[in-house]
Amino acid sequence: MRTPLLKSSWQYVSTSDMERMTATDWRRLDEQRAVYRSEQQADQVLRQLAVQQDDASFGYPINNYRHCLQSATLAHRDGLDEGSVVVCLLHDIGFDLCPPVHGEFAAALLRPYVDERHVWMLRHHQTFQDFHVGEHYDPALDRNARERWRGHPHFEWTAAFVARYDMAAMDPGYDCAPLEFFAPMVRRVFARPPKPAIEQEAG
Repeated sequence: MRTPLLKSSWQYVSTSDMERMTATDWRRLDEQRAVYRSEQQADQVLRQLAVQQDDASFGYPINNYRHCLQSATLAHRDGLDEGSVVVCLLHDIGFDLCPPVHGEFAAALLRPYVDERHVWMLRHHQTFQDFHVGEHYDPALDRNARERWRGHPHFEWTAAFVARYDMAAMDPGYDCAPLEFFAPMVRRVFARPPKPAIEQEAG
């Protein structure tokens, strides 16, 4: 059974065999896909975070959903710009989806829409967290691994983000703003014209 189209005025491609699709099919797909993504991407991102709302914790006092809300709430109450608040909200959206590379996951998601300093921070914040582990059972863990990047233009922002909006965002008693409060911000960020792929890769 065919999946319903998002808009009644849209048309399906002429075949389900991609190798037999015509130029008209591909043109139609590209035109409809552009509208679909402009209208749906932000809501799909919000749903991906919202589905974590009732997840259990494996030890932290709050789950990842609450952590993301707390991070964004702290940033908003500190007066950070809207793009930075959305980055805080989504920095760990892939925390349980792809744990070893969740920073890269968030960076890939947000790269077309946010400043390069945020992309760099998202990609490296996992290493910067090690500076804050305190006593750790693994003697091989290098708390100062972040020092390899000292002097990088985005080092200070990444260090500040991790200290203020990541490591400090695990308080079960903190009064977070609800996801609905941030939803309009997320929609505005994803409504920005995406940066060209070459520019994205340059960072």
